Amino acid sequence: MDFDLTDDQRLLQESMSKLLTARYGDFELRKQYGRQPDRFDRAIWAEYAEQGILGLNFAEDEGGFGGGPVETMIVMEEFGRALALEPYLTSIVLCGEILKAAGDSMRKEIIPAVVSGTKILALAQTERGARFDLHDVSLAARRDGEDYMLEGEKSVVIGGGAADAFIVSARTAGDRRDTDGITLFLVDAKAPGVSRRVYPTQDGQQAAEVSFGQVRVPATAVIGAAGDGLKLLQKGVDVAIAGLCAEAVGAMDALVKLTVEYMKTRKQFGVPIASFQALQHRTVDMLVMLEQARSMAVYAALMAEEPDETVRHQAIAAAKVQIGRSAKFIGQQATQLHGGIGMTMEYKGGHYFKRLTAIEQAFGDADHHLRALAAAGAAIAA
Repeated sequence: MDFDLTDDQRLLQESMSKLLTARYGDFELRKQYGRQPDRFDRAIWAEYAEQGILGLNFAEDEGGFGGGPVETMIVMEEFGRALALEPYLTSIVLCGEILKAAGDSMRKEIIPAVVSGTKILALAQTERGARFDLHDVSLAARRDGEDYMLEGEKSVVIGGGAADAFIVSARTAGDRRDTDGITLFLVDAKAPGVSRRVYPTQDGQQAAEVSFGQVRVPATAVIGAAGDGLKLLQKGVDVAIAGLCAEAVGAMDALVKLTVEYMKTRKQFGVPIASFQALQHRTVDMLVMLEQARSMAVYAALMAEEPDETVRHQAIAAAKVQIGRSAKFIGQQATQLHGGIGMTMEYKGGHYFKRLTAIEQAFGDADHHLRALAAAGAAIAA
């Protein structure tokens, strides 16, 4: 694939690299951030806002810079390389994409707060037993005069503990697994009836179980058209998966380099283990898998705004399959080549593998997307 960054995009890449190296260059700093109540440093989030990173994907008339999926790819790859903890993917990439379909009044009220860093969003979508099916929604939204009443629960809301508002998928018509009748609402996290239980995730971030008990929201809180929320949700998730692919590439790239450096210093039989030909072959295999993932991450970014939904879904699914395969292979090889140190909490390598494992599971693992491609009749190497 012939793909080159523009001068502005290269400048963005360099700026992100310098910023994240300064904030995450010492792994002990990441540990300190992870011990804060939100499991990330709010001061760094404010710094992102000050430098315009939070407004990168929004239109200029909304206070943003009019960037797109390629700019998201650049930012997310650096996030993956640094093992950054801030909820950029959930609040800016995923919820930001969905917000673009909101009415003018909502966008004028919410987007400036998101861009300034004063409001953090999270998607409350997953329900118990739904697995990776976006249309499996049972949380009910019933009309009550001019308002809606929300009743139900959402699970594994990534970044839910720090969120100031949730984008909630709710069923306004039909049965639990119908593709029609799903509506998206913007709900204040402090609204009466909203409660959450926050817990840490294995990759060092946090999630929440969120309950909605007779939560009253106005009709103006509907994002897009009532009953037509699944399309918006699918578009947002496709863009988010493209971002996750880029983050995974950054993490894999850092993990491969970390492994090679370790092999140059770790000695066995009086010589560095990097001199053993069999181990050299394994690192070459890791590099091959990394480059395959990198190509698919670029492909995902270029296809994230494809107007044909079927073509876009298939492209994003194919990228997620390769990312999952590469992440698993590189993570396992890196852990084995590191030996016992690769399993310790004190060493950075194991944390890369944990994050890659979480990325592989997010919005559908490789097997899920491979089944979707098979059902659609798309071609991908087994």
